[in-house]
Amino acid sequence: MFEFHAEIKKGNKGSAAEHCRYDARMGKWAAQDDLLAFAFGNMPEWSRDHPLTFWKYADEWERNGGAAYREWIIALPNQLSIETNIALMKEIAQAVVGPRPWQAALHGPEAELGGCINLHCHLMYSDRPDDGTARPAHRYFTRYNPAHPERGGCRKLSGGKTPFEMSQDLVTSRMTICTIINRHLAEAGLSWQVDHRSFRARGIDRKAETHLGKAQIRHMSQAQRDEYVANRQSAHSL
Repeated sequence: MFEFHAEIKKGNKGSAAEHCRYDARMGKWAAQDDLLAFAFGNMPEWSRDHPLTFWKYADEWERNGGAAYREWIIALPNQLSIETNIALMKEIAQAVVGPRPWQAALHGPEAELGGCINLHCHLMYSDRPDDGTARPAHRYFTRYNPAHPERGGCRKLSGGKTPFEMSQDLVTSRMTICTIINRHLAEAGLSWQVDHRSFRARGIDRKAETHLGKAQIRHMSQAQRDEYVANRQSAHSL
């Protein structure tokens, strides 16, 4: 059965453009044939139809040590059609990211274990929404100037927030993602729902599943793979 999974990662200056290529399966990633859909939105005028251009400028002009992008990685239910999951991905992007520039890629690789499709999306976004002030592309990512906005960059929406406030924003985003997924499951006539809370918060005596990378799985014997899949199915049935 499909389980809720949504995690967020931060990308430093210098990594955004290549990560955009990875998500969109461009360049050295083009040989991977698991890209099912790609979308983007809220890009400034100078990169309106070219998100890669946006991330290139972020790599060059974002401050040293700053986040050039953040990314949600979200599991999507393969019990729904690809068309429904594309709509689901776009709805999540608009609800969670809001006015920020974003791109989203739907990937559907075959799982290394279990033989099913590992359907998930990469939602990559900048924390700097376009504020409508005319400024050259290179200034977009510089420090915000409240007295003269045209002389500085776009203000980060996370600017000035405490760590507690930012952690609460993440909890709210996970709740939003979960609510949207559950609505689509219900609209498809499926009776079960997912829960964004941890096993402990739900009173379930079970450890979160450890992610196994492709390299780890390749070094497992067939017997080890079969045992892992059997244990996972047994845990999911509890």
